[in-house]
Amino acid sequence: MSFTVIIPARHASTRFPGKPLADLAGKPMVVRVCERAKESGALAVHVATDDERIAAAVRKHGFTVVMTRPDHASGTDRLAEAAGTLRLGDEHVVVNVQGDEPLIPPALIRDVAQRLETQRAASMATACHAIHDAASAANPNVVKVVLDAQGYALYFSRAAIPFPREAATQYRHAGIYAYRVRFLKEYAALPPAPIEKAEALEQLRALWHGHRIAVVVSETDIPPGVDTPQDLQAVLRMIR
Repeated sequence: MSFTVIIPARHASTRFPGKPLADLAGKPMVVRVCERAKESGALAVHVATDDERIAAAVRKHGFTVVMTRPDHASGTDRLAEAAGTLRLGDEHVVVNVQGDEPLIPPALIRDVAQRLETQRAASMATACHAIHDAASAANPNVVKVVLDAQGYALYFSRAAIPFPREAATQYRHAGIYAYRVRFLKEYAALPPAPIEKAEALEQLRALWHGHRIAVVVSETDIPPGVDTPQDLQAVLRMIR
């Protein structure tokens, strides 16, 4: 199959301004993400941004940029504009790889794209892995997902779900998504959902409006992303 990776990246961040340009062993973090995405076998890798500083850094390292509007409410909205600018066909698969995931496994990117290709009833695909400790299950910054018997998402939450009255595996959601371009266009036109606003999780908009999300369950833990300067130091140690 063929798919395109688009990496949304913005300079503004409440907890970590300028995060995409943070140095990781001599390269900006967003460039590290581009390199991982390229290893996935993607047909093309683009960075979608509204910031010329990010664009210049990406181009300097040989990757392409799609300039977007600065007023997008979410990364998915930014991807929809980028896909339109690139004139991708309605059935083409686009994978949204976050610009703060410099350790994301290339095979996982490919697996998420493949899952959307094979699960024709799904509008989106994403990934998760099992949670092994109570602290992560209770942490609202660790997003959880529950699945149905066919591997589709039932719900995403910052709360511990399902409630552990009995022993049950909980899954951490990883912020990688695959979409067909026609759904990206549709998503951008959907009104925000009450549950999306309550949880501050944009994928809930799709569920609220009746769309299905197929989920790849990774057998190994998916490496963490970078939300804070402290996270950056931890990732740097892993790279070294």
